[in-house]
Order: sequence, then structure tokens, then C-alpha cells
Amino acid sequence: MSAADLSQSTLRAGRSWEPITTWANLVTGVRTVAALVLGVDAIVQQSGRLLLIAYLTYWIGDILDGAVARLLHQETRIGAVFDIVSDRACSAVLVCGLVLHEPRLWPALVVYLAQFMVLDCAITLSFLRWPIVSPNYFYEVDRTVFRWNWSKPAKAINNVGVVVFVVSGLLWVALAVALAQLAVKVWTAHRVLQLDVAAHAG
Repeated sequence: MSAADLSQSTLRAGRSWEPITTWANLVTGVRTVAALVLGVDAIVQQSGRLLLIAYLTYWIGDILDGAVARLLHQETRIGAVFDIVSDRACSAVLVCGLVLHEPRLWPALVVYLAQFMVLDCAITLSFLRWPIVSPNYFYEVDRTVFRWNWSKPAKAINNVGVVVFVVSGLLWVALAVALAQLAVKVWTAHRVLQLDVAAHAG
């Protein structure tokens, strides 16, 4: 592959040095701390209103840090990992708040949290096995895996789907969505493993 054929994602991923102190990473740090503080406060006070604010802080901040990274050309592999880990920290606390707020819906939340914290985390970090800057460029590796996991609709459903139905009190719908997400992640893990073996064989 010639230099002219390399995508911008590949070129950025191939850098030997990456900045850590970027505006995008600052946004990630601020939105994570704010969401965690609000989430813990919501748990302590058992406040649904604070929990909603914490979720909005997490979701809006998650959109904003990616937008800042792209706008300012600050996308880095370090920033991608920071964002992935921060998302799991926020979800862990906020799902605990949801369980306290809607105890009867815990089965859907347990399935969601297990797949998001473990399986989805491992799959998302697998981008590090390829010379791309983040999972947002996984279409350069496999378009089908990207479409089901990191396209805009897929990310919206993965982050918001179960939570919306839990808040709506629809246990069976929330559980069905969580199980569907789990099935997609199991398939994705198998597919990514196959891609990794093929790409790095020998």
C-alpha cells in the first residue's frame, strides 16, 4: 500500500507520538467527572431528576468530545481509549442509579451492563489491533461490523435503547433490547476474532 492509499485514520494511527493534553480529552475528562458526581449524588439522594441530568451530561458530553476531536483534528488512539474507558465508568454508576430508581427492571439492566462493560468494551478496544485511530474508522477493517456497532444508529441504540425503555417502565421491551444487543456483541466478538486471526496470521 502506497502512502497515497493510506487513509487519514491510518496516518494518524501510525504516529509515534500523540498529544494527551487536547481540548477533546479535556471535554472527555470534564463530562466524565460531572456525570459521575451527578450520578453519585442522584444515588445518595435517590433523585430521578438528578439521574436524568447525569445521563444527559454523559450523553451530550460523549457527542461533544468526539465533535471537538474531529473539528480540531485532535483524534488520537489515546483519546479513543480514554473515551471508551470513561463511557464505562459513567455507565457503571448511572446504571446503579437506575436499578435503585426502578428495582423491578434489574434483569434488563444487568444484561445491558454485563455486555457493555465486558463484551462491548473488549470489542471496542479491538481497534487497537489495526492501524486505525478509533472504532469510528472500523469500516476500513470490516463494514458490516462497523455498521452494527459504531455507525451512528448503532451507537445511539447501544447507549440509549435499554435506558429509554427502562425509564418508560417497559421491562420486557428493555430486556428484549438488551438481549438483542448481547446477541450482536457475541456475533461481533466472533467476527472480530476471525478478522484478527486472518490479518495477523503468520
